[in-house]
Formats: sequence, structure tokens, C-alpha cells
Amino acid sequence: MMVSTKGRYALTVMVDLARNAADAYVSLSDIAEREDLSMKYLESIISTLNKGGMLLSLRGKNGGYKLAREPKDYNINEILLLTEGTLAPVGCIMQDGVHCDKAATCSTLPLWAGLDGVIENYLSNITLQDIIEGNRKKMLGDYCDNCESN
Repeated sequence: MMVSTKGRYALTVMVDLARNAADAYVSLSDIAEREDLSMKYLESIISTLNKGGMLLSLRGKNGGYKLAREPKDYNINEILLLTEGTLAPVGCIMQDGVHCDKAATCSTLPLWAGLDGVIENYLSNITLQDIIEGNRKKMLGDYCDNCESN
């Protein structure tokens, strides 16, 4: 699994909105400036997030975007799935199941399916709230013994 720039930037935008929106709408130009992102690329990402029901939008002078829900109600898995389509570690495992003619005899399929489950479980248990609060212990979990010092 490799998260694309679109996925990483979408998460960055969601974190920015979680930190800065509160009850007000935030303009794309403010997000672009704070996060040093291209407006053109940001427009594409915002469109995906908005169509996916993650954001509320308002047109006009004081318009912009804000989260449709509270930061604690967004898990990272759902944000990345919206922008990436899949987080599967191999092509034969997709969000809706295994798609391979050799699945019945594939000796490595359980490995990939297990890894896919670990990724989904990990990302589903971390929220935007965890990120904005800097909950390193939850984000690192048992996955990195010596990362706390970094």
C-alpha cells in the first residue's frame, strides 16, 4: 500500500479544517497558504471530499469549507478510502473482496488479507481528533517501539 499525494493532501486538508474551522467556514486560499498547497490541486481534493459528504460548503464572500461532522467522528480509513479508492496491499484484494482466479490455491493470499485487515483496523481506530490532539501513543500503538523518542 502506498498512499498517493492526493490521499496525503486530503488528510492534511481535513486536519487543517479540524484545527481551524470551528464554526466558521475556511477559504481554500487560507488552507493553501497555511499548508503550502497548490490551489489547483487543492480544488480537486476539496471536490472529492465535498462530493463524498465529508465537508459542508458555502459560497460567497464569507464562504468556504468546514467539516460536516466533529473531528472525533472521522476515522482516517474513511478519508483515505474516499481519495485512494483502496488501501489494499496487493491488487487482488479489494474493498469488496478478493478478485483472483487463483485465490483458492494461493499460498500468500492469507498474508495479504491479514495485512489488509491490520491496515484497515489501524486506520479505522485513529480519528482526526487524535491527530489534532497529537495523540502519538494511539497513533504509534504497538507498531513502533523506539518511535516515541523521534
